[in-house]
Amino acid sequence: GALAERAVTKVLPQGADFPYTVRVVSEVLESNGSSSMATVCGSSLAMMDAGIPTTGAVSGIAMGLIKEGDDVAVLSDILGDEDHLGDMDFKVAGTRNGVTAIQMDIKIGGVSREILLSALRQARDGRLHILERMNAAIPEHRPELSPFAPRIYVMMVKTDRIREIIGPGGKVIRGIQEQTGVKIDIEDDGTVKIAAVDADSARAAISIIEGIVQEPEVGKVYQGRVRKIMDFGAFVEIFPGTDGLLHVSQISKNRVNAAECFKEGDEVTVRVLEVDRDGKIRLSHKEFEVEGRFPAATGPPPSSDREGGPPRDRDRDRGRGGPRGRR
Repeated sequence: GALAERAVTKVLPQGADFPYTVRVVSEVLESNGSSSMATVCGSSLAMMDAGIPTTGAVSGIAMGLIKEGDDVAVLSDILGDEDHLGDMDFKVAGTRNGVTAIQMDIKIGGVSREILLSALRQARDGRLHILERMNAAIPEHRPELSPFAPRIYVMMVKTDRIREIIGPGGKVIRGIQEQTGVKIDIEDDGTVKIAAVDADSARAAISIIEGIVQEPEVGKVYQGRVRKIMDFGAFVEIFPGTDGLLHVSQISKNRVNAAECFKEGDEVTVRVLEVDRDGKIRLSHKEFEVEGRFPAATGPPPSSDREGGPPRDRDRDRGRGGPRGRR
């Protein structure tokens, strides 16, 4: 098993390119040759068939040696008797480009350089012959993972946003896992690994996480939801956890009252006008207004002396710590 593992490990993708643990079980029901080299060939074919993006197929062959004085015979793909009665068991595994694993057992004092080179050349011919047959069955790894394999997706987030994905006491991350059925692991460098039994569950979890960590872009249009209505406008959630202020002057080209235009829970299309240094977001709906949808305001305008905040003479704390920006 160790020899076969060394042989096929060399062609596996590394690190973040393939964040899986691979387990291969080789069951040899009968053998009159090298079971370890059969394991190499079978494991390589199995991994390619499972969709593991290996760099190539790996084949293996067991070489033998019969030596009587100066007479030498190098044997390819030795049988059980040739292994038992011969002088060498020399296993060589590799790809079309080279050797990935090698093991030698000898019963004589040693072999000369010439014998070793001859055995390696003969082993190469045998490996390439086996590779041709393997490639005829599976020329390259499947483009998709096996439907029975769990899906693992990797995404990167800023390290200062990790706590928002986790939430207080792990509330947010547990909620995502319960809602989508995935498992989420977050590393200190911002690597987020999502394991799911199907692609749809993974995509749902990724969408939620992207919504948590995304940043509002000035000029971008969002389909938001009205969270709270004030005299001076409405707070609109443009994506989960992030609200912006839709000032009453940006609702319509005409003077309107926010409470007469929207109610909490309404969906509204807005464009981000500005994100200030404190992260507070200004929104506009003017360009998306449907003609005649909003009734004209009656009475005096709201008592606010600036766009983007509540009146200065009341509720001043809301302007500093209210629900604008990321919650």
